[in-house]
Amino acid sequence: MKIAVAGTGYVGLVTGVALAHIGHNVTCVDVDLEKINLMKQGISPIYEKDLENLMEINKERLNYTTNYKEAYQDADVIFIGVGTPEKEDGSANLDYLYMVLDQIVNSLKKDVVIVIKSTVPIGTNDEVEIYINNKIKSGIKVMVVSNPEFLAQGTAVHDTLYATRIVIGVEDEKAKKIMTTLYEPLTKEPYNVPLLVMDRKSAEMVKYASNDFLALKISYMNELANFAEKIGADISLVANGMSYDPRIGNKFLNSGIGYGGSCFPKDTKALYFSSKLYNSEIKTIGACIEVNENQKIILFKKLKEKFKNLENFQIAILGLTFKPGTDDVREAPALVNAKLLLKEKVIIKAYDPIGVSNFNHTLFNDVSMTNYKEQISYYNTIEDTIKDCQAVLIMTEWPEIKEFDLKKYESLMAKPYIFDGRNCYDLKNISKYAIYYNSIGRKVIDNCKEKISL
Repeated sequence: MKIAVAGTGYVGLVTGVALAHIGHNVTCVDVDLEKINLMKQGISPIYEKDLENLMEINKERLNYTTNYKEAYQDADVIFIGVGTPEKEDGSANLDYLYMVLDQIVNSLKKDVVIVIKSTVPIGTNDEVEIYINNKIKSGIKVMVVSNPEFLAQGTAVHDTLYATRIVIGVEDEKAKKIMTTLYEPLTKEPYNVPLLVMDRKSAEMVKYASNDFLALKISYMNELANFAEKIGADISLVANGMSYDPRIGNKFLNSGIGYGGSCFPKDTKALYFSSKLYNSEIKTIGACIEVNENQKIILFKKLKEKFKNLENFQIAILGLTFKPGTDDVREAPALVNAKLLLKEKVIIKAYDPIGVSNFNHTLFNDVSMTNYKEQISYYNTIEDTIKDCQAVLIMTEWPEIKEFDLKKYESLMAKPYIFDGRNCYDLKNISKYAIYYNSIGRKVIDNCKEKISL
Protein backbone atom coordinates (compact mmCIF):
# COMPACT_ATOMS: atom_id res chain seq x y z
CA MET A 1 0.00 0.00 0.00
CA LYS A 2 0.97 3.64 -0.41
CA ILE A 3 1.25 5.14 3.06
CA ALA A 4 1.80 8.72 4.17
CA VAL A 5 2.82 9.52 7.74
CA ALA A 6 2.36 13.03 9.15
CA GLY A 7 4.99 13.83 11.78
CA THR A 8 8.43 12.32 12.25
CA GLY A 9 8.75 12.16 16.03
CA TYR A 10 8.90 8.97 18.08
CA VAL A 11 5.47 7.82 16.95
CA GLY A 12 5.42 8.97 13.33
CA LEU A 13 8.92 8.05 12.23
CA VAL A 14 8.99 4.66 13.95
CA THR A 15 5.55 3.84 12.54
CA GLY A 16 6.62 4.83 9.04
CA VAL A 17 9.86 2.86 9.13
CA ALA A 18 8.10 -0.21 10.57
CA LEU A 19 5.42 -0.12 7.87
CA ALA A 20 8.13 0.10 5.20
CA HIS A 21 9.86 -2.86 6.83
CA ILE A 22 6.76 -5.04 6.35
CA GLY A 23 6.53 -4.12 2.68
CA HIS A 24 4.59 -0.86 2.28
CA ASN A 25 5.76 2.23 0.39
CA VAL A 26 5.92 5.04 2.93
CA THR A 27 6.31 8.80 2.65
CA CYS A 28 7.12 10.58 5.92
CA VAL A 29 5.99 14.21 6.04
CA ASP A 30 7.28 16.97 8.30
CA VAL A 31 7.33 20.77 8.22
CA ASP A 32 10.92 20.82 9.51
CA LEU A 33 13.20 20.85 6.44
CA GLU A 34 16.30 20.26 8.59
CA LYS A 35 14.83 17.02 9.92
CA ILE A 36 13.80 15.92 6.43
CA ASN A 37 17.31 16.51 5.10
CA LEU A 38 18.80 14.48 7.95
CA MET A 39 16.49 11.56 7.26
CA LYS A 40 17.28 11.66 3.56
CA GLN A 41 20.89 11.06 4.60
CA GLY A 42 19.81 8.08 6.69
CA ILE A 43 20.18 9.97 9.97
CA SER A 44 17.38 9.72 12.52
CA PRO A 45 16.48 13.02 14.22
CA ILE A 46 15.59 11.06 17.37
CA TYR A 47 17.68 8.65 19.41
CA GLU A 48 16.07 5.24 19.10
CA LYS A 49 17.76 1.84 19.08
CA ASP A 50 17.81 0.06 15.67
CA LEU A 51 15.92 2.87 13.92
CA GLU A 52 18.71 4.05 11.62
CA ASN A 53 19.51 0.46 10.72
CA LEU A 54 15.91 -0.12 9.57
CA MET A 55 15.93 3.20 7.72
CA GLU A 56 18.92 1.94 5.74
CA ILE A 57 17.51 -1.53 5.11
CA ASN A 58 14.21 -0.13 3.83
CA LYS A 59 15.44 3.04 2.10
CA GLU A 60 13.98 1.96 -1.27
CA ARG A 61 10.48 2.04 0.26
CA LEU A 62 10.97 5.21 2.33
CA ASN A 63 10.64 8.80 1.21
CA TYR A 64 10.92 11.97 3.30
CA THR A 65 9.37 15.28 2.28
CA THR A 66 7.92 18.63 3.31
CA ASN A 67 5.60 18.51 0.29
CA TYR A 68 2.44 17.32 2.02
CA LYS A 69 0.18 17.75 -1.02
CA GLU A 70 2.23 15.31 -3.04
CA ALA A 71 2.35 12.84 -0.16
CA TYR A 72 -1.34 12.94 0.77
CA GLN A 73 -3.03 13.07 -2.64
CA ASP A 74 -1.79 9.65 -3.72
CA ALA A 75 -1.91 7.81 -0.40
CA ASP A 76 -4.17 4.85 0.35
CA VAL A 77 -3.75 5.39 4.09
CA ILE A 78 -2.57 8.49 5.97
CA PHE A 79 -1.24 8.05 9.51
CA ILE A 80 -1.19 11.10 11.78
CA GLY A 81 1.52 10.93 14.44
CA VAL A 82 1.92 14.57 15.44
CA GLY A 83 2.28 15.75 19.02
CA THR A 84 -0.70 16.48 21.25
CA PRO A 85 1.01 18.33 24.12
CA GLU A 86 -0.84 19.25 27.26
CA LYS A 87 -2.25 22.70 27.85
CA GLU A 88 -1.91 24.49 31.18
CA ASP A 89 -5.24 23.05 32.37
CA GLY A 90 -4.11 19.49 31.57
CA SER A 91 -6.22 19.06 28.44
CA ALA A 92 -4.68 17.95 25.15
CA ASN A 93 -3.64 20.56 22.59
CA LEU A 94 -4.96 19.35 19.22
CA ASP A 95 -3.72 22.30 17.15
CA TYR A 96 -1.12 20.23 15.29
CA LEU A 97 -3.67 17.53 14.57
CA TYR A 98 -6.14 19.94 13.01
CA MET A 99 -3.38 21.68 11.06
CA VAL A 100 -2.56 18.34 9.42
CA LEU A 101 -6.25 17.63 8.81
CA ASP A 102 -6.57 20.92 6.93
CA GLN A 103 -3.55 20.00 4.82
CA ILE A 104 -5.05 16.61 4.04
CA VAL A 105 -8.43 18.05 3.07
CA ASN A 106 -6.75 20.48 0.67
CA SER A 107 -4.71 17.69 -0.92
CA LEU A 108 -7.01 14.70 -1.40
CA LYS A 109 -7.97 13.48 -4.85
CA LYS A 110 -9.30 10.03 -3.95
CA ASP A 111 -10.82 7.98 -1.14
CA VAL A 112 -8.51 7.48 1.81
CA VAL A 113 -8.28 6.06 5.32
CA ILE A 114 -7.04 8.56 7.91
CA VAL A 115 -5.50 6.86 10.92
CA ILE A 116 -5.15 8.81 14.15
CA LYS A 117 -1.99 7.41 15.74
CA SER A 118 -1.50 10.39 18.06
CA THR A 119 -2.90 10.06 21.57
CA VAL A 120 -6.12 12.09 21.57
CA PRO A 121 -9.03 12.62 23.98
CA ILE A 122 -11.82 10.07 23.79
CA GLY A 123 -14.27 11.11 21.10
CA THR A 124 -11.72 12.97 18.98
CA ASN A 125 -11.96 10.51 16.08
CA ASP A 126 -15.69 11.14 15.83
CA GLU A 127 -15.08 14.89 15.85
CA VAL A 128 -12.37 14.53 13.20
CA GLU A 129 -14.75 12.64 10.91
CA ILE A 130 -17.38 15.40 11.22
CA TYR A 131 -14.74 18.08 10.68
CA ILE A 132 -13.42 16.45 7.51
CA ASN A 133 -16.84 15.68 6.03
CA ASN A 134 -17.79 19.33 6.42
CA LYS A 135 -14.75 20.38 4.38
CA ILE A 136 -14.02 17.61 1.90
CA LYS A 137 -14.88 17.75 -1.81
CA SER A 138 -17.98 15.81 -2.78
CA GLY A 139 -17.31 12.38 -4.22
CA ILE A 140 -14.33 11.63 -1.96
CA LYS A 141 -14.84 9.21 0.92
CA VAL A 142 -12.71 9.62 4.02
CA MET A 143 -12.71 6.88 6.65
CA VAL A 144 -11.34 7.76 10.10
CA VAL A 145 -9.65 5.06 12.19
CA SER A 146 -8.25 5.10 15.71
CA ASN A 147 -4.98 3.17 16.00
CA PRO A 148 -3.25 4.08 19.29
CA GLU A 149 0.43 3.32 19.80
CA PHE A 150 1.87 1.43 22.76
CA LEU A 151 5.57 1.97 22.18
CA ALA A 152 8.09 2.91 24.85
CA GLN A 153 10.96 5.26 24.07
CA GLY A 154 14.22 3.38 23.88
CA THR A 155 12.49 0.21 22.65
CA ALA A 156 10.08 1.81 20.15
CA VAL A 157 11.17 -0.22 17.11
CA HIS A 158 10.79 -3.54 18.90
CA ASP A 159 7.54 -2.39 20.52
CA THR A 160 6.10 -1.60 17.08
CA LEU A 161 7.20 -4.71 15.19
CA TYR A 162 6.67 -7.11 18.10
CA ALA A 163 3.80 -5.25 19.73
CA THR A 164 1.81 -6.73 22.58
CA ARG A 165 -1.27 -5.93 20.48
CA ILE A 166 -2.50 -3.80 17.60
CA VAL A 167 -5.71 -1.94 18.43
CA ILE A 168 -7.92 -0.69 15.60
CA GLY A 169 -11.02 1.41 16.24
CA VAL A 170 -13.33 1.51 13.21
CA GLU A 171 -16.92 2.35 12.35
CA ASP A 172 -16.70 1.31 8.68
CA GLU A 173 -16.36 -2.16 7.16
CA LYS A 174 -14.22 -0.97 4.26
CA ALA A 175 -11.81 0.75 6.64
CA LYS A 176 -11.68 -2.40 8.75
CA LYS A 177 -10.71 -4.48 5.72
CA ILE A 178 -8.02 -2.00 4.64
CA MET A 179 -6.47 -1.84 8.10
CA THR A 180 -6.48 -5.60 8.67
CA THR A 181 -4.81 -6.06 5.27
CA LEU A 182 -2.25 -3.36 6.05
CA TYR A 183 -1.26 -4.98 9.35
CA GLU A 184 -1.57 -8.60 8.18
CA PRO A 185 2.22 -9.15 7.93
CA LEU A 186 2.61 -8.29 11.62
CA THR A 187 0.00 -10.89 12.63
CA LYS A 188 2.11 -13.67 11.11
CA GLU A 189 5.56 -15.13 11.73
CA PRO A 190 7.94 -13.93 13.03
CA TYR A 191 5.89 -11.19 14.73
CA ASN A 192 2.61 -12.89 15.69
CA VAL A 193 1.02 -9.70 17.00
CA PRO A 194 -2.63 -9.97 18.15
CA LEU A 195 -4.98 -7.69 16.21
CA LEU A 196 -7.93 -6.27 18.14
CA VAL A 197 -10.80 -4.54 16.33
CA MET A 198 -13.29 -2.40 18.25
CA ASP A 199 -15.24 0.83 18.10
CA ARG A 200 -13.27 4.09 17.96
CA LYS A 201 -14.05 5.41 21.44
CA SER A 202 -13.03 2.14 23.04
CA ALA A 203 -9.78 2.16 21.06
CA GLU A 204 -9.05 5.71 22.19
CA MET A 205 -9.74 4.73 25.78
CA VAL A 206 -7.50 1.65 25.65
CA LYS A 207 -4.49 3.94 25.22
CA TYR A 208 -5.30 6.15 28.20
CA ALA A 209 -6.44 3.25 30.35
CA SER A 210 -3.20 1.36 29.73
CA ASN A 211 -0.78 4.22 30.33
CA ASP A 212 -2.65 5.55 33.32
CA PHE A 213 -2.81 2.12 34.94
CA LEU A 214 0.97 1.86 34.71
CA ALA A 215 1.34 5.38 36.10
CA LEU A 216 -0.93 4.39 38.98
CA LYS A 217 1.21 1.34 39.65
CA ILE A 218 4.37 3.46 39.74
CA SER A 219 2.83 6.02 42.07
CA TYR A 220 1.43 3.33 44.36
CA MET A 221 4.88 1.77 44.75
CA ASN A 222 6.44 5.16 45.41
CA GLU A 223 3.88 5.89 48.13
CA LEU A 224 4.62 2.49 49.65
CA ALA A 225 8.36 3.22 49.46
CA ASN A 226 7.97 6.47 51.38
CA PHE A 227 5.97 4.64 54.02
CA ALA A 228 8.53 1.80 54.13
CA GLU A 229 11.24 4.30 55.02
CA LYS A 230 9.18 5.53 57.98
CA ILE A 231 8.60 2.07 59.44
CA GLY A 232 11.96 0.50 58.58
CA ALA A 233 10.83 -1.90 55.86
CA ASP A 234 12.72 -2.47 52.58
CA ILE A 235 10.59 -1.67 49.53
CA SER A 236 12.76 -3.80 47.23
CA LEU A 237 11.95 -6.86 49.34
CA VAL A 238 8.29 -5.87 49.46
CA ALA A 239 8.21 -5.50 45.67
CA ASN A 240 9.86 -8.88 45.21
CA GLY A 241 7.29 -10.49 47.46
CA MET A 242 4.48 -8.88 45.48
CA SER A 243 5.94 -9.92 42.12
CA TYR A 244 5.22 -13.61 42.69
CA ASP A 245 1.49 -12.94 42.60
CA PRO A 246 0.39 -13.52 38.97
CA ARG A 247 -2.46 -11.06 39.46
CA ILE A 248 0.12 -8.32 40.08
CA GLY A 249 3.10 -9.37 37.98
CA ASN A 250 6.68 -8.12 38.24
CA LYS A 251 6.55 -5.03 35.99
CA PHE A 252 6.53 -1.43 37.19
CA LEU A 253 7.17 -2.36 40.82
CA ASN A 254 10.46 -0.46 41.13
CA SER A 255 10.32 2.58 43.37
CA GLY A 256 12.02 5.82 42.50
CA ILE A 257 11.52 9.51 41.84
CA GLY A 258 8.46 9.26 39.64
CA TYR A 259 7.62 8.95 35.99
CA GLY A 260 8.44 11.46 33.26
CA GLY A 261 8.62 11.56 29.48
CA SER A 262 6.09 12.48 26.85
CA CYS A 263 3.36 9.95 27.69
CA PHE A 264 2.54 9.25 31.33
CA PRO A 265 2.43 12.88 32.57
CA LYS A 266 0.40 14.05 29.57
CA ASP A 267 -1.94 11.06 29.45
CA THR A 268 -2.79 11.07 33.15
CA LYS A 269 -3.64 14.77 33.03
CA ALA A 270 -5.66 14.41 29.82
CA LEU A 271 -7.79 11.54 31.14
CA TYR A 272 -8.32 13.28 34.46
CA PHE A 273 -9.35 16.49 32.68
CA SER A 274 -11.76 14.58 30.44
CA SER A 275 -13.32 12.70 33.35
CA LYS A 276 -14.11 15.98 35.10
CA LEU A 277 -15.67 17.38 31.91
CA TYR A 278 -18.13 14.49 31.97
CA ASN A 279 -18.77 14.95 35.70
CA SER A 280 -17.18 11.55 36.35
CA GLU A 281 -13.91 12.47 38.07
CA ILE A 282 -11.43 9.60 38.19
CA LYS A 283 -10.05 10.35 41.64
CA THR A 284 -7.32 7.72 41.55
CA ILE A 285 -5.76 9.44 38.53
CA GLY A 286 -5.95 12.83 40.27
CA ALA A 287 -4.11 11.37 43.26
CA CYS A 288 -1.59 9.70 40.96
CA ILE A 289 -0.70 13.06 39.38
CA GLU A 290 -0.24 14.67 42.80
CA VAL A 291 1.89 11.80 44.12
CA ASN A 292 4.17 11.92 41.09
CA GLU A 293 4.77 15.66 41.30
CA ASN A 294 5.79 15.31 44.95
CA GLN A 295 7.95 12.26 44.29
CA LYS A 296 10.05 14.07 41.70
CA ILE A 297 11.61 16.31 44.34
CA ILE A 298 12.05 13.77 47.12
CA LEU A 299 15.84 13.69 46.66
CA PHE A 300 15.99 17.47 46.93
CA LYS A 301 14.02 17.27 50.18
CA LYS A 302 16.37 14.60 51.53
CA LEU A 303 19.37 16.71 50.56
CA LYS A 304 17.96 19.79 52.30
CA GLU A 305 17.09 17.79 55.39
CA LYS A 306 20.64 16.50 55.58
CA PHE A 307 22.56 19.71 54.90
CA LYS A 308 20.10 22.60 55.41
CA ASN A 309 22.15 25.26 53.59
CA LEU A 310 23.39 24.18 50.13
CA GLU A 311 24.97 27.43 48.99
CA ASN A 312 28.26 26.88 47.12
CA PHE A 313 27.97 23.09 47.39
CA GLN A 314 29.30 21.16 44.41
CA ILE A 315 26.65 18.56 43.62
CA ALA A 316 26.75 16.00 40.83
CA ILE A 317 23.65 14.97 38.92
CA LEU A 318 24.03 11.56 37.28
CA GLY A 319 21.42 10.99 34.57
CA LEU A 320 19.43 13.76 32.93
CA THR A 321 16.88 11.94 30.74
CA PHE A 322 13.57 10.70 32.11
CA LYS A 323 14.74 7.11 31.66
CA PRO A 324 17.71 5.23 30.15
CA GLY A 325 17.83 4.42 26.45
CA THR A 326 16.51 7.78 25.24
CA ASP A 327 17.68 11.39 24.91
CA ASP A 328 14.23 12.69 25.89
CA VAL A 329 14.20 14.98 28.93
CA ARG A 330 10.52 15.95 28.85
CA GLU A 331 9.14 15.93 32.41
CA ALA A 332 12.45 14.45 33.60
CA PRO A 333 12.93 14.67 37.39
CA ALA A 334 16.47 15.95 36.77
CA LEU A 335 15.02 19.15 35.30
CA VAL A 336 12.93 20.17 38.28
CA ASN A 337 15.70 19.22 40.71
CA ALA A 338 18.33 21.16 38.75
CA LYS A 339 16.17 24.27 38.88
CA LEU A 340 15.71 23.93 42.64
CA LEU A 341 19.43 23.38 43.19
CA LEU A 342 20.46 26.31 41.02
CA LYS A 343 18.16 28.60 42.97
CA GLU A 344 19.86 27.35 46.14
CA LYS A 345 23.16 28.63 44.63
CA VAL A 346 24.52 25.13 44.14
CA ILE A 347 27.32 24.44 41.64
CA ILE A 348 26.04 21.57 39.51
CA LYS A 349 28.22 19.06 37.70
CA ALA A 350 26.09 16.92 35.38
CA TYR A 351 26.50 13.74 33.38
CA ASP A 352 24.37 11.82 30.90
CA PRO A 353 25.51 9.51 28.07
CA ILE A 354 23.29 11.13 25.40
CA GLY A 355 20.90 13.65 26.94
CA VAL A 356 23.12 16.67 27.69
CA SER A 357 22.21 18.77 24.66
CA ASN A 358 18.45 18.33 25.09
CA PHE A 359 18.71 18.90 28.83
CA ASN A 360 20.69 22.12 28.55
CA HIS A 361 18.37 23.46 25.85
CA THR A 362 15.24 22.62 27.83
CA LEU A 363 16.62 23.92 31.13
CA PHE A 364 17.56 27.32 29.77
CA ASN A 365 14.59 27.59 27.46
CA ASP A 366 12.91 28.56 30.72
CA VAL A 367 13.57 32.31 30.83
CA SER A 368 13.52 32.29 34.63
CA MET A 369 16.72 30.20 34.57
CA THR A 370 18.77 32.45 32.27
CA ASN A 371 20.87 33.93 35.07
CA TYR A 372 22.00 30.51 36.34
CA LYS A 373 23.98 29.29 33.30
CA GLU A 374 27.35 29.74 34.98
CA GLN A 375 26.38 27.40 37.83
CA ILE A 376 26.14 24.21 35.77
CA SER A 377 28.78 22.28 33.82
CA TYR A 378 28.60 19.01 31.87
CA TYR A 379 31.14 16.19 31.83
CA ASN A 380 31.83 13.19 29.63
CA THR A 381 32.63 10.72 32.39
CA ILE A 382 31.16 9.89 35.77
CA GLU A 383 34.60 10.20 37.32
CA ASP A 384 35.04 13.81 36.19
CA THR A 385 31.47 14.62 37.22
CA ILE A 386 31.70 13.44 40.82
CA LYS A 387 35.26 14.63 41.46
CA ASP A 388 35.39 16.97 44.50
CA CYS A 389 31.60 16.97 44.91
CA GLN A 390 29.94 17.00 48.32
CA ALA A 391 26.92 15.03 47.12
CA VAL A 392 25.62 13.02 44.17
CA LEU A 393 22.02 12.80 43.00
CA ILE A 394 21.25 9.77 40.80
CA MET A 395 18.32 10.60 38.55
CA THR A 396 18.46 8.00 35.74
CA GLU A 397 19.43 4.34 35.99
CA TRP A 398 21.78 4.23 33.01
CA PRO A 399 23.88 1.02 32.88
CA GLU A 400 27.02 3.18 33.14
CA ILE A 401 25.78 4.45 36.49
CA LYS A 402 24.50 1.11 37.80
CA GLU A 403 27.81 -0.57 36.96
CA PHE A 404 30.02 2.22 38.26
CA ASP A 405 32.83 1.23 40.63
CA LEU A 406 31.55 2.22 44.08
CA LYS A 407 35.11 2.64 45.34
CA LYS A 408 35.41 5.69 43.08
CA TYR A 409 32.67 7.53 44.95
CA GLU A 410 34.74 7.05 48.07
CA SER A 411 38.02 8.15 46.51
CA LEU A 412 36.98 10.95 44.15
CA MET A 413 34.30 12.87 46.05
CA ALA A 414 35.04 15.51 48.67
CA LYS A 415 32.58 13.58 50.79
CA PRO A 416 30.80 10.50 49.40
CA TYR A 417 27.17 11.42 50.05
CA ILE A 418 24.96 9.61 47.51
CA PHE A 419 21.24 10.23 47.12
CA ASP A 420 19.93 7.57 44.73
CA GLY A 421 16.53 8.15 43.16
CA ARG A 422 16.59 4.87 41.22
CA ASN A 423 17.88 2.37 43.79
CA CYS A 424 20.80 1.46 41.55
CA TYR A 425 22.94 -0.26 44.18
CA ASP A 426 22.57 -3.27 46.42
CA LEU A 427 22.59 -2.29 50.09
CA LYS A 428 24.83 -5.16 51.13
CA ASN A 429 27.39 -4.21 48.52
CA ILE A 430 27.38 -0.50 49.25
CA SER A 431 27.73 -1.22 52.98
CA LYS A 432 31.32 -2.31 52.28
CA TYR A 433 32.38 1.26 51.50
CA ALA A 434 32.85 4.46 53.49
CA ILE A 435 29.81 5.99 51.82
CA TYR A 436 26.60 7.69 52.91
CA TYR A 437 23.84 6.19 50.78
CA ASN A 438 20.22 7.36 50.87
CA SER A 439 17.88 5.64 48.40
CA ILE A 440 14.10 5.25 48.00
CA GLY A 441 12.13 3.07 50.42
CA ARG A 442 15.20 1.45 51.99
CA LYS A 443 17.33 2.06 55.05
CA VAL A 444 20.04 4.70 54.95
CA ILE A 445 23.63 3.43 54.90
CA ASP A 446 25.85 5.88 56.78
CA ASN A 447 29.47 4.74 56.67
CA CYS A 448 31.03 8.15 56.13
CA LYS A 449 34.06 8.49 58.37
CA GLU A 450 33.55 12.21 58.79
CA LYS A 451 30.62 14.56 58.50
CA ILE A 452 30.53 17.72 56.45
CA SER A 453 30.76 20.75 58.69
CA LEU A 454 27.54 22.73 58.57
